Amino acid sequence: MTGTTNKVALVTGASRGIGAATARRLAADGMAVAINCYPDETMLASAKEVAASVHRLGGTAEVFPADISDRAEVDDMFEQCERQLGPVTTLVLNAAATGRVDWDDITESEWDRITSVNLKGALLCCRRAFGGGNGTDTGTIVTVSSVQAKLGAPNALHYTTTKAGIIGFTRSLARELGERGVRVNCVMPGAIQTEEEIEAFPEQDEVRRVVLGNQMLQRRGKAEDVAGVVSFLAGPGSAFMTGQTLCVDGGWVLL
Repeated sequence: MTGTTNKVALVTGASRGIGAATARRLAADGMAVAINCYPDETMLASAKEVAASVHRLGGTAEVFPADISDRAEVDDMFEQCERQLGPVTTLVLNAAATGRVDWDDITESEWDRITSVNLKGALLCCRRAFGGGNGTDTGTIVTVSSVQAKLGAPNALHYTTTKAGIIGFTRSLARELGERGVRVNCVMPGAIQTEEEIEAFPEQDEVRRVVLGNQMLQRRGKAEDVAGVVSFLAGPGSAFMTGQTLCVDGGWVLL
């Protein structure tokens, strides 16, 4: 299946959660979707199921495992995607490494791991998709931050720092690529109920109490809520928007 469409979206970290919902939504929008996941057996199996769910609905999707903090793996991922689906026209930077530890206990290696995936990985993917004359002149990049970038969070200094950095990354890259017609925008999710959240915080009744005590909208956010905004930022309805951050948090931050 080569060159099946001229709209190809590559979604990093798309084996589950927001990434998986985004992959399914962009496929429903008519894009061929490249589903990236970390090259781990469990994540790869989940990514393949996301691709299968797209296929069942008549869409086009392929799985491309890669550690996006590794330049060689990023290059190989894009080469395979271009060969099987075509050049990437929409890049969604959803993959993120995280961890919960007191700031004074963060090791240098853990700091490097989080920043390498969340910031260096964003640079490597953007550069491979649109740098050095690569890519089209009408492409879109959607980055994924977090309300933690605005609110801060205990036991997540490394993760929160990178999510704040992604907002600056988005604004700066939008200025770099604007003359070429490539748009760069950011989505900032709030407390979204995903598989990752449930695993990290199994006491969901307490999570719901805390979250709804901060939100204006009195329901839990779903991955599909974020995917819908990514779809908007990747589509023609946002054609005159770049360098912007849209908060999808049920009214928590009220930017």
